[in-house]
Amino acid sequence: MTKMAAISTALLASTLSGCAVVAVTDAAVTVGATAVKVGANVVGATVDVARAGVRAVTSSDDRKK
Repeated sequence: MTKMAAISTALLASTLSGCAVVAVTDAAVTVGATAVKVGANVVGATVDVARAGVRAVTSSDDRKK
């Protein structure tokens, strides 16, 4: 019975540590996805500002019509 208890405990421990690994991996993926999303938003905002600047500069030249 002692061997069976040891095997059961070992299986239970490996299952719990596997869940912990999955939880940590999931958290790391979530943090990585959030960082990518924030980076994309920053790039998008920069492009919008640049586009507005180009429109402001080019619209003054287009008024010659």
